[in-house]
Amino acid sequence: MNDLPKLPPDIEIANAAELRHITAVARDELGMDEAHLVPYGHHKAKVDLRHLATLEDRPLGKLILMTAMSPTPAGEGKTTTTVGLTDALHGLGLRSMACLREPSMGPVFGMKGGAAGGGYSQVVPMSDINLFFTGDFSAIAAANNLLSALIDNHVHHGNSLDIDVRTVTWKRVVDLNDRALRDIVVGLGGVANGYPREDGFDIVVASELMAIFCLTESWADLKRRIGEIVVGYTKDKAPVTARDLGAEGAMAVLLRDALAPNLVQTLEHSPAFVHGGPFANIAHGCSSVIATRSALRLADYVVTEAGFGADLGAEKFVDIKCRKSGLRPDAAVVVATVRALKYHGGVDAADLGTENLPALDVGMANLARHLRNLREVYGIPCVVALNRFPADTPAEIERVVELVAAEGVEAFPVTHFFDGGAGAVDLAKGVLALLDEHPSPTLAFTYEDELSLTEKVETIAHRLYGAEAVTWDPKAARRLRRIEDDGYGRLPVCVAKTQYSFSTDPALRGAPSGHSLHVREVRLSAGAGFVVLVCGDVMTMPGLPSTPAAAGMDLTDDGTIVGLS
Repeated sequence: MNDLPKLPPDIEIANAAELRHITAVARDELGMDEAHLVPYGHHKAKVDLRHLATLEDRPLGKLILMTAMSPTPAGEGKTTTTVGLTDALHGLGLRSMACLREPSMGPVFGMKGGAAGGGYSQVVPMSDINLFFTGDFSAIAAANNLLSALIDNHVHHGNSLDIDVRTVTWKRVVDLNDRALRDIVVGLGGVANGYPREDGFDIVVASELMAIFCLTESWADLKRRIGEIVVGYTKDKAPVTARDLGAEGAMAVLLRDALAPNLVQTLEHSPAFVHGGPFANIAHGCSSVIATRSALRLADYVVTEAGFGADLGAEKFVDIKCRKSGLRPDAAVVVATVRALKYHGGVDAADLGTENLPALDVGMANLARHLRNLREVYGIPCVVALNRFPADTPAEIERVVELVAAEGVEAFPVTHFFDGGAGAVDLAKGVLALLDEHPSPTLAFTYEDELSLTEKVETIAHRLYGAEAVTWDPKAARRLRRIEDDGYGRLPVCVAKTQYSFSTDPALRGAPSGHSLHVREVRLSAGAGFVVLVCGDVMTMPGLPSTPAAAGMDLTDDGTIVGLS
């Protein structure tokens, strides 16, 4: 029943890998001189933004969007499939490149683990990428928290802008899961410590500054966007921006080097940009525009990932990233698994290893809705990558291929986790055939700019989620009206909700219809250029599970990191 081998832990595979010097990868795979690299050791480097600016006249390669059906709590292997497809294209002699998000240390030390792929489809050096990497997230946190410090300092020294401290919306950030920091009070301890006020922390990947970082096009654009951040309101209810505080220059200084994309390699030495990292369930879920556009000028085929299911990552990729940047995907790959289909067919997580063909039929409703959204709403041609797991039976694999074919889409079973790029060659050939069949697809957005913010979220809820209504917490409704009155009504919206369901209830599996999308909080991200709608119980500062992944990590006496996954 099972022809898949048992593999060592991901960290052992990564530690045993023989990597090429990053200058050799840049030279041989991308035709890039080492003078244009800023190395961070032997196996990772930043690419000079000034050099990337000289590539503007090059034609763009083909952009392949990697997305997925609604996942199980363990995830379905979207990053792994991105790497596997890139390696398969590379193995076919094509100039290919991956564009991935940088992992947050929140899930690395929490429940989900790292985000550098897995098995024999990883980007490396894995431990570096999953931890501090090149310091981008630290720079974003420092710049974010500098703005917080400048707000409190301005109030302490006389408050000439007349900021109403009760309305400050800008939160501090840290790149860890820490529920105790969600709501705090700052400024305690007397006059010398400033004015007490309520504050809170978000995780770095949920911050507006992370979104700005990933949507910006240049240093000048970065500074402009930072200046437009609305941090709070005056006592006369006028918006106060980072530019009003004179903060944009210093914040841009902290982010100058971070804005250059990070070049690494896969286990099979395909080049990869790993840059930026907003979560898709609480932010916009895509790696940086700079990395994606640069990759398209350096390679003929670029595979990029959008977080979680297509209702989250792919929607925001299209309605935010593509809308803002002008980028257009040429094709999409939807990652599905037998276990996720059974999960959405009503099978308990503990029983997903048992063959259950009827559950596949029921769970197919979830994948089918994602496929229809991609093809009929966005106009993106797609195929399905059926990511194989050891418990999958031949009958289950055959049934999924049949169910997908009934939707007019081709499914390709893949084993890249176990076999590297060779395990995704059929998928690669299928993608190439799809690109030939649809050479110039026309991208459509879910909603038009001219709609009100309320109409935009209602359109997403009806067209993509199958919801019947959108309901609003009274405070959220008032906040939305304020944002529109202040002139931000034409911005796109970013829905923050659970990744496990089309609804806001993670237990509502499959393809539910007739449910309500409840908006409990509204946040303006004026610098990033969208409005965040926080729905259900999703948190912008996650907490740790009862047994965090951190409990299984260690450093050996010879300096080797173990337990990282």
